[in-house]
Amino acid sequence: MQRTRCAIYTRKSSEDGLEQEFNSLHAQREACAAFVLSQKAEGWVLLPDAYDDGGLSGGTLERPALQRLLADVDAGRVDRIVVYKIDRLTRALADFARIVDRLDAAGASFVSVTQSFNTATSMGRLTLNMLLSFAQFEREVTAERIRDKIAASKRKGLWMGGNVPLGYTPAGRSLTIVPAEAETVRRLYDLYLQHGTILAVRDHADRLGLRTRRRTAPDGRRSGGRPFDRGHIHHILSNPIYAGRIRHKRAVHPGQHPAIIAPETWDEVQRRLQDGAARRRSGRGGLDRRHALTAPLVGKVFDETSDRLTPSHTRTKQGKRLRYYVSSRLVRGSGDPHGTGWRLPAAELERQIAGLICDRVTDRAWLPDATRDGDGTGRGAGGNPAVLRTAGEPATEWETPALLALVDRVDIAPASIAVRLSPVRLAVAIGLVPGALDADRLSLSAPFRSRRRGVERKLILGDPAASPDATLIRNLARAHAWFAELRAGRSYAEIAARAGTSKRRVMQLVELAFLAPDLAARILDGRQPAGLTSDLLIKQGVPESWPDQRRLFDTLG
Repeated sequence: MQRTRCAIYTRKSSEDGLEQEFNSLHAQREACAAFVLSQKAEGWVLLPDAYDDGGLSGGTLERPALQRLLADVDAGRVDRIVVYKIDRLTRALADFARIVDRLDAAGASFVSVTQSFNTATSMGRLTLNMLLSFAQFEREVTAERIRDKIAASKRKGLWMGGNVPLGYTPAGRSLTIVPAEAETVRRLYDLYLQHGTILAVRDHADRLGLRTRRRTAPDGRRSGGRPFDRGHIHHILSNPIYAGRIRHKRAVHPGQHPAIIAPETWDEVQRRLQDGAARRRSGRGGLDRRHALTAPLVGKVFDETSDRLTPSHTRTKQGKRLRYYVSSRLVRGSGDPHGTGWRLPAAELERQIAGLICDRVTDRAWLPDATRDGDGTGRGAGGNPAVLRTAGEPATEWETPALLALVDRVDIAPASIAVRLSPVRLAVAIGLVPGALDADRLSLSAPFRSRRRGVERKLILGDPAASPDATLIRNLARAHAWFAELRAGRSYAEIAARAGTSKRRVMQLVELAFLAPDLAARILDGRQPAGLTSDLLIKQGVPESWPDQRRLFDTLG
């Protein structure tokens, strides 16, 4: 008869009662030992080692006894794990799948004493799959209830916690005004209506001695009390809470707290902020608007069929002008039977190409040897050291139109883009003798992708390397751990107290636990969109359905 080595695993979530002579861990082990003994005729043998985790949550695998047990399984010292109930092993569906995979790899299995199945039999595996299906259903229902409760509270205008805005202090589910701080907020709004730019507001506020709120973290660290920066000022000016409103994702609801700024004043500030953003988009660095609306790449862009892309434009119902580069065969109306025609947003294409050029011209390595002296200063062949230093400055010093004026030709294909610069125009721009540059060294190329973003398309040049976001990864792990504690019956307040954070922070971060598994894997691998952060997900909210979540990731790149 084949000998089956059995190991008993026990766990208790809280430390209450562990000091007793006979506690829950002993009761679990006693029941499991009796079950193993009843299977003696089948060759089951109980191993003497004890694997007990007291006072540890089942929402994580970071438990000393469990890790020791899994190590023994990997080493081939355990054939079967015996638990009192399946939730003693884990409460997280993803962790459970990992444990099962690990057991399968080692040729081991587990059995639940009170749930009448074990993974060593086909019936046990069927029962397990059914339980997992119901567990997933329970998880989704719980997630819906949490999201619905948060949304309902926001619709009622309740303050749901988190970082308290400058000018307010919490009062239960509402906020009360702090007079001194409220005066600072009103002054910032007045300064913006006076100057019209955030930069001017920042400088004036600094001269007036206006400072941010001083904060003390739970660990005793102090922050704040500093001059306002542009980001902080913009957040204050665009936050509807100062108009007595509560924002939930993209919706804004009337709040139950008093307003610091009159709603009419707040609306006027929003209008001016939007107008200012539109002016910046229409022409960078104060360029003439008519110049910004021209097509600097006209006659220079070609697709993979050698068809020229022609400038085109349309207007929205609000009168906004949208520019495009469109394959000529589409403009002529000759049809596109193979669906290969291009219709690319002009501003985005110009910005991406300008960035590609800037990477080249701000790197002195592109300069040919003929333009260098022996010391590499670039004085030979008419090189101007001062101008070359300008070429080595950061990208922010180069205007997009000036960069695009260097373009000789752009070739676009479904997976790549090639840009050829004019050696004559570039030589003149940096103070070299025309003809001093080698045209072969001025051809640029990069991977190219085009993704739909609503009715528009987003263009992506280059193939960025993996870039793990430690903060996002840490918050994702905390979200899963806290969600497991919620399912175990703990309240938000209890979790916040244990974690040393606010209840609101727990409510915000727990939504990350509802991300689709493939999206969570992308975050862990560092393959998340460049614009994705914890703050962005908290501000926008995690979409309820996985397809909507994937669409959100796609829109961010």
